[in-house]
Amino acid sequence: MEYMIFIGENEYRETPAPGTPDFDAYMGDWTAYNQKLIDGGHYLGGGRLQPTGSATTIRRVSGADTVTDGPFAETKEQIGGYYIISASDLDEALALTSAMPIDNATLEVRPISFRPDAM
Repeated sequence: MEYMIFIGENEYRETPAPGTPDFDAYMGDWTAYNQKLIDGGHYLGGGRLQPTGSATTIRRVSGADTVTDGPFAETKEQIGGYYIISASDLDEALALTSAMPIDNATLEVRPISFRPDAM
């Protein structure tokens, strides 16, 4: 079964600056996590998202679109990234998600009901 993991976090939190030893350690944890998913045959896709200020939202009401700059909702946490994984069941998906090297985040795990490119 396939699952999407939404990574909800405060996009304004402090993170190590690129090119510093702390950044290399931070990214090393993520690289190891990604490799664990790949080696286990679980990784199907994923990525880090640009900040919400780069978002454009289309709201469709009765077939009419309104385009606005910014995210679709104002919240304290934003979706900062995502993974699409393959797991045998929800318990395995939750275990893989729990191994993610992140502090102070909300991780939403949701089954994918249909993905056209997986047919």
